[in-house]
Amino acid sequence: MTVEVLGIRHHGPGSARSVARALDELEPDSVVIEGPPELDALVPLVADPELVPPVAGLVYAVVNPRRAAFYPFAVFSPEWVALQWAVARGVAVRFADLPAAHFLADAPAPDAPEPEPEPEPDGASQGVVRERVDPISTLARAAGYDDPERWWEDAVEHRRTSSLEHFRFLLEAMRGVRGDTTVGDDARREAFMRKVIRAEVKAGRERVAVVCGAFHAPVLDPDTFPPASRDNALLAKLPKVKVAATWAPWTAARLAYASGYGAGVRSPGWYQHLFVTPDDDVVPSWFVRVARALREEDLDTSTAAVVEATRLADALAAVRGRPSVGLAELTDAAQAVLTDGSDLPLRLVDRRIVVGELLGRVPDSTPMVPLAADLTRQQKSLRLKPSASVTTVQLDLRREAQLARSVLLHRLRLLGVPWGEQVDAGRSTGTFKEAWQLEWDPELAVSVVEASLWGNTVQSAAEVKVADEAGTADDLGRLGSLIEQCLLAELPDALRAVVTALADRTARQHDTRALLDTVEPLARTCRYGDVRGVDVGEVEHVLRTVVVRASVGLRAASASLDDDAAAAMRASLESADRGVALLDLPDLREPWQRALASVAADENLHGAVAGRANRLLLDAGLLERDEAAGRLGRRLSTGASAPAAAAWVDGFLTGEALLLVTDDALLAIIDEWLTGAPDAVFEDLLPLVRRTFSRYENAERRLIGQHLRALGSGARAPGADAAASVDLERAAPAVATVARLLGLETGGVR
Repeated sequence: MTVEVLGIRHHGPGSARSVARALDELEPDSVVIEGPPELDALVPLVADPELVPPVAGLVYAVVNPRRAAFYPFAVFSPEWVALQWAVARGVAVRFADLPAAHFLADAPAPDAPEPEPEPEPDGASQGVVRERVDPISTLARAAGYDDPERWWEDAVEHRRTSSLEHFRFLLEAMRGVRGDTTVGDDARREAFMRKVIRAEVKAGRERVAVVCGAFHAPVLDPDTFPPASRDNALLAKLPKVKVAATWAPWTAARLAYASGYGAGVRSPGWYQHLFVTPDDDVVPSWFVRVARALREEDLDTSTAAVVEATRLADALAAVRGRPSVGLAELTDAAQAVLTDGSDLPLRLVDRRIVVGELLGRVPDSTPMVPLAADLTRQQKSLRLKPSASVTTVQLDLRREAQLARSVLLHRLRLLGVPWGEQVDAGRSTGTFKEAWQLEWDPELAVSVVEASLWGNTVQSAAEVKVADEAGTADDLGRLGSLIEQCLLAELPDALRAVVTALADRTARQHDTRALLDTVEPLARTCRYGDVRGVDVGEVEHVLRTVVVRASVGLRAASASLDDDAAAAMRASLESADRGVALLDLPDLREPWQRALASVAADENLHGAVAGRANRLLLDAGLLERDEAAGRLGRRLSTGASAPAAAAWVDGFLTGEALLLVTDDALLAIIDEWLTGAPDAVFEDLLPLVRRTFSRYENAERRLIGQHLRALGSGARAPGADAAASVDLERAAPAVATVARLLGLETGGVR
């Protein structure tokens, strides 16, 4: 009986090549791989050509899918190579690590005693629990390297030949580095690994190959095994939960340790290139890929530059005494030759090639929850392929297929599966255009499993989840938002449930600000419902009720507010006004404008609210400028407190800056107020007024300054009485041309 422990580095191409050659040399009849035993059920799918790395074994708790763990595999992962080798030859393969059913279970009660391992016979020393040493760093220092990553690449990852003897040398090195260290939960993990190895030996296996992290290798040698009773004691009375396992697509970026993956590597894309490319072609083909990436960004890269970069990389490796060209030499050569010394283009190369943008693929036969299967089916039918890189999709909602894409993405957002984020669609003259930024994150697989608790299809799950949320939500603003989302996601049953809940909450709601926050989402639903072909009659009825009740209570709700409450009320006021203006219906507009007028005329209200109400009425043409100037003058009078006056000005001036440019009376009142303020008061006013004017663009502030200068000098302000200075005779040809382009009668203008 022979047990060979092949200590590897997770996701190391040199380790993967070594494992393949060692397995060919050993020809084991059993392969044991580090990983939870729940992955055993996924082994048969390894032979399916549709299972394309990077992929991950996903193990999750059935009752709480959020408790989940991923076990990633890349083409260059030694574990993946061992899996493929065993499956291709029909050799038995098992995973050995602490079962996910234990570590995904709830933690034991605080008063539960920790099982104590039995003492070793003959007074043998117990393992010392202390902080984990870094074996790679220790071995690198022993070899004279100051960079452990560089040593590992030189010693292992760039190694093209291997044998079982090399793994034995590595085992001895790790044994010397590790000593008797036991770290954290490693004791239980390694106890279960030994338990699986014992079971394989007991089953009569003649040659067993164990593929595991090099740190664990010294304690998995059968010659050093502790008594089985000690391992059994470590594994006794562990909590347990029911789990399920499946394959999930993974991304190259998530293989990088920059993503937070503890066993990640710096450069997954480079490691894959190193693993799949023949020796003589590694460096030239790498620079070809770099050049292609630069050219795709319209950066000139000649063939001669690629040749020169290849020569420079070889020279750098020789000067630095490296056994072969590594990523450091490739990067330095690329920066010197291909990017003219600039490191900015190298960031693009790093994202696209060094890390990579690969997304794995799993076969349709993969065991998955019904919701995930329905999502996969819809992704294929709508040609909405998941991608690891960020892609922007423009959708024309007048086309049935693109409307269906929009519906799917909105439903997924309701389910808490944020595959897409809606972004600005750019210039558009209608409501028939959407833009989505899509990026498939591996963690979304867990979100899909979690959402499956609501239903077996995307539509049914979204319907049930929204209806459940509507039944428990007390926030009218949230209910209004849900109505809008139901419209976009085309969920008629859920829409009726939310409308019913909103009508019920509205009848019992006395919070005016909550009613105000509901107006805009309801108005958008009514305004754009025709695009989706949804009957919004019930929504319009609720909206009318909400607007009337909010209008009645607006003045009372605006009284006795502190600064924070006034800011919140002002935001709600603006939101409701946008909603009313969006529909422009008389039975909504009239009560709302009467409510605004009562707030605007009340000089006892907080300035932020009253000033904003006055500006909204002024912009709507319901307040004369002279009256607005009079109210502004009273609020800025000497008897008014400076902070209250500043709040009124802030509410009034927010919006278009042209108000101050075209109305000399308003600008003069504000100018006189500021210039006449005492020094102590002005110091308090300055940050408040500066915040108000900082909302204007630079050009708008410059125009206001020019206007003030002109007013102060008595000269004509820029833009004032512009019509009087127009030379009609000189303008006649231009007017005639514009009229002709617009198809208008020129009235004899020549």
